[in-house]
Amino acid sequence: ARAKSFIVKPGDGSGYRLVVDLQGGVAQAAKTVPATPVKVLPPAQDELVIAIDAGHGGEDPGAIGPRGTYEKDVVLAVAKKLAQLIAKEPGMRPLLIRDRDIYVPLQVRKEKARKERADIFISLHADAVARNTAQGASVYTLSRRGASTEAARLLAERENSADLVGGLSLEDKDDLVASVLLDLSRAATAESSVGLADALLGRLGSVGKLHKSRVEHAGFVVLKSLDVPSVLVELAFISNPAEERRLANDAHQWRLARALLAGIRDYRDQYMPPTPRYAQGGGREYVIKAGDTLSAIAQRYEVSLDTLRAANSLTSDILKVGHTLRIP
Repeated sequence: ARAKSFIVKPGDGSGYRLVVDLQGGVAQAAKTVPATPVKVLPPAQDELVIAIDAGHGGEDPGAIGPRGTYEKDVVLAVAKKLAQLIAKEPGMRPLLIRDRDIYVPLQVRKEKARKERADIFISLHADAVARNTAQGASVYTLSRRGASTEAARLLAERENSADLVGGLSLEDKDDLVASVLLDLSRAATAESSVGLADALLGRLGSVGKLHKSRVEHAGFVVLKSLDVPSVLVELAFISNPAEERRLANDAHQWRLARALLAGIRDYRDQYMPPTPRYAQGGGREYVIKAGDTLSAIAQRYEVSLDTLRAANSLTSDILKVGHTLRIP
């Protein structure tokens, strides 16, 4: 059924009321169910898509080191190395936002990650300040102010855009419902982003100095995605001559790429722990994707919710992307 809702203000001694209008009820839906069994879709591959965004590019060189090293070249080299490592990792697939020296607008970077259903978004940069003694890596997540601004934009444009929050369109939602959905999505994504940032920061500290030992927050445009954990990594200060030399060094670039991969693994193991595979025993299985609900999965495979919960020892209906459900 298609749901719409609105608020009725207090009156006649009653308080506020939430009215939910369901269009196309159970009786109508029952008539449309085909007589023959629905063909079960093959389970999706258990795959974690990592979007790797090498900052700047093309006519935008980014920061330039004292020896003339371009930020755009350094971060692209590290991004390609990270992509090679991820491609060899079971259950992971890399998505390079740019794979050559071209400029990609910030909004397009986010849209490409969303179109390819990325599970994680990592933007790579090299820091620069006037003081050439500044050193160390940093990891940023979106600030509350930046998240609030993006939420307001989505809310204002929902009638004329295809923006999604966790796979759900805001177009047909009223102000109250859309605001609640945005708040929930923003909170969940912020928590996941901090977890990812912590994991990456810890691993980067093993291959070089950290500028700050804590995750930082800023309103970077490229991080303004409410439904994908997103972080921005400053690999080092290209304005520092010593760090510029390391950033341009092929062996050090591999060390950075391996540290980033280890951080991604740490995040996956903590937030997306693997579940047992049942396919070898002849049973069906389904890998949870963004936007899935337990009830929708049960309906797709024509099993009851209670049966699905029991088969997977679930104590709640909360799902995590990347987990595998056994379909009885």
